[in-house]
Parts: sequence; C-alpha cells; structure tokens
Amino acid sequence: MSETSEIAVALIKSGPNLVRLGLSLGWMYMTLGRRVQRTRRAFEKELVRQGMSKENAQRLSFAFEDLKNNVLGGLRRGAFSGLPIHLGPSVGN
Repeated sequence: MSETSEIAVALIKSGPNLVRLGLSLGWMYMTLGRRVQRTRRAFEKELVRQGMSKENAQRLSFAFEDLKNNVLGGLRRGAFSGLPIHLGPSVGN
C-alpha cells in the first residue's frame, strides 16, 4: 500500500471523530459568550445585593470576561501553532 493511500485511509477512519470534535468545539465556542454574560450578571447582582457599588461589581466581574478571552485565545493559538500547513509545493525543491 502506498503512503498516499495509507494517509487517505487514516483520514477516512478518523473522519467521524474529527467531525464530532469540531461540532463540540463549535458549540462550546458559540455558547461560551452567553454563559459568561449570564454568570457576570448573576455575580454583579449578588455583589450589589451584598452592598457593593455597581461600578466595583462590574470591575470585579470583568475577570470572567478576561478568563474567557484567555481560554479562547489559548485554544486558537494551540489549534494553529503545531499544525504543518502546506499550501503548495515547497520552495527550493
């Protein structure tokens, strides 16, 4: 069996798992922003209810937004940093 056909067979076999992974990551990406907003609102309401000013509660709740941005940034960097992407023939070969 040639190397090209072995790669093709491996891609076909892993296809359903890659699709499932892609759908899961897409769903997480789409819903994470909304969940963070809901969490921030609930956190702010609780802080205000306990006597903190609204401005300080908003400043503290920004940590959730910052954490979300760090997580998504790390996923983006990790997803694209180690992949060998070849868009055409190599220069110099």
